[in-house]
Order: sequence, then C-alpha cells, then structure tokens
Amino acid sequence: MAEGWGVIEHIEIEGFKSLEKVSLDLGPLNIFVVTNASGKTNFLEALRVLQGIGYGYTVDEILNGRPRLGNTEAWEGIRGGSRFASFLRAESGGGPIHFHTTTLTASSGRVDYIVDISSREGAGNETVSVGGHSAEFSLLLNSDEFHRFDPTTEPPELIEARRSVREHFGNTQFLRPQPEIMRDYSKDRTAYRLGDRGEDFAALINTIKRDDAACANYTAWLKELTPTELDDVDVLKGAKNDLLFGVKKDGVTYPATVLSDGTLRFAAIAAAFFQPEPPQLLMLEEIEDGLHPTRLQLLVELLKSQAGRRVKQVIATTHSPYTIAWLNEEDYRHVFLFTRNEETGATSIKPFSEVPHLVELAREQPISDLFAEGWLETAV
Repeated sequence: MAEGWGVIEHIEIEGFKSLEKVSLDLGPLNIFVVTNASGKTNFLEALRVLQGIGYGYTVDEILNGRPRLGNTEAWEGIRGGSRFASFLRAESGGGPIHFHTTTLTASSGRVDYIVDISSREGAGNETVSVGGHSAEFSLLLNSDEFHRFDPTTEPPELIEARRSVREHFGNTQFLRPQPEIMRDYSKDRTAYRLGDRGEDFAALINTIKRDDAACANYTAWLKELTPTELDDVDVLKGAKNDLLFGVKKDGVTYPATVLSDGTLRFAAIAAAFFQPEPPQLLMLEEIEDGLHPTRLQLLVELLKSQAGRRVKQVIATTHSPYTIAWLNEEDYRHVFLFTRNEETGATSIKPFSEVPHLVELAREQPISDLFAEGWLETAV
C-alpha cells in the first residue's frame, strides 16, 4: 500500500444534528479542539453513520440501533435516533442529511462518495464517482439491500470503488479506554484488536509480545511515560488461566489493578498503534483524560509520530489547552476549532490556520493561553 493511502482526504456534512454545513480537509493526524456543547459528539456520530454503512446496516439500524443478532455485536444508534438526526429536528419533520467524502483507497484510488439520507423515511441513496465514471445506488432500504441498477451494466471500477469505501468506513475504531475495564482479566489469550472500551487489553498485549519489534516499540513509549524506570510490560496469569496486564520495574511486576488511570489510558492508546489488525481510522476522545499535563507532550509526540503509518488516519479530540501547547504552526492546517452559533445552534469547524489572527497571536504568546482565556471561542 502506498504511503498516505487509506485516508479520508475531504469530508462535507450537511443537515446532520448541529452540523448545518461543514467542510474539512483532513490529514493523517487531526486534532479537534472543543468546548462543551460545541458539536464534537455530533461530528463523531456522523462518522459512526458512515461506519454503520460500512458494516452493511440499514439506515434505520444505523440511526436507531440494532440488537445483538447471532454472532454480530449489538449496534448502539445515534443519540436521539432518527427523530433528532436532522438539523431541522423532529418539529419540522426531519430534513435530508448529506455526506460527501473524498477517500483515498488502496484498490480504487481517489473515490468521491456521496450519501443522501432521509432520516424520516429511513432510506437513502449512494453516489460513487471514480475515474470519470459515476453511478447511483440504493442505500440500505431494508435488510435485503438491493442494487438500483443491474450490476452487470455498471463498470467494474465503480462496484469495486463502492466496496472499497464501505470497507474503509467499516474499518474504524472508536477507542474510549476505560481503566476499570482494563483492570479486568482477559478470558482470551489472543486478541488482534483492542475493544473500544479497553476490553481484552491483556490478551492484546500478550499478542503484541509475540512480535519482538512491535513489543520493543510499544514498551519504549511506556518507558517514556513513567517517571521511574520501567523494565518491560508483562502479562500475568490468573487462577483460571486468564490474563492481566502489568508492568515490570526493578524486577517487581505491578498489575493493572494498582496502575493509575492515566497510565492505563496511555497504555491503551499506544497499544492501538501496534495492534496486529490496526484500523484505517482511529478515533480518540478527550486524549488528555487522566494524564498529568506534563505528560501530554509525550502523548502528542506519540500521535504525530505514529499517525499515517500502520494506522493511516487519526482523529483525536481535546478540551485541554495543555495539549495544543505542544502543537506547531505547521500542524495548524489539521487542528480544528469547534464553536457553536448561539442563535442558530449550528456548529462551525475551522482549522487553526484559517482562524483570523490566530497564527500571528500564537507567535507572540502561548496558544494555550488563548484557549484558556476563551479567546478562541470568540474568534470565529
């Protein structure tokens, strides 16, 4: 796979929740700087809609949820379900929702992919464009999804492009590691991807330890995190042959049950980049949670050094002025400020590079001060 392939280069969203109309150019690493009720969760839920399309769920299932069926996991619908999916809200009957992504995939190259959804009717259409050709498909009208046209009449590259983009969206990981879950024993001995809340963490580390290079790189990041010397990561065996994560210091193993929340959260985020089956798109919420401000520099260095490698694209959110203090001016094109219009309720998303006077002011005083003092919230 060529370097940089497997990313969403551009995304436009219209009519979804507070996202009346937003347009973003994305890079390998994207930092969302947010305040309370600015629309960050709505943007992440928009990406979950695309993930649900990748999974092959119906529009109704994506918006309203679906129970666990057979070997498939349960899917939690978006907050408020289809009734509150539209920017016009339920009082107006629900308006159309529009997604447009320009996605670079390994098999089909650059693909323009458009989805239009009627939240009220639970139906929608897809349009796929690649190499000067385009076609429209029916989108998940029911569980027996059908193709609007005869597939044999469509150029094979369009069928392949649609499949590639859907697989790309489906290969998204929303990682929200919860230390209390990571302190549990893993019943399995092998895991190729971490659970979204940190499930099977010890099993994943046990798998990473089988790859000498991956384990060495992972351990090196954890050594940088701890103020005292860390010798190695460890996996402890329980009474039922289950596994528990631990770290070794000076010959003593400290199990996950005594490690701090911040250490466990960083350990999970770092492990996400060394998973045997990494996602195309990794979503990380409130990356500063549980970490001391002095250790946020290490977290930013981890994200900047690893995004675009095995994990092709990362979107991380932060409320912390200390996080953005470690970003450079060259990062600002993919650092986005979220604000909310009090009158219309619409979310505005602007890269730092386009916030008026921000670059000039940041050269004169720490950008973290601008954020902490509330200047950023009133700048757009």
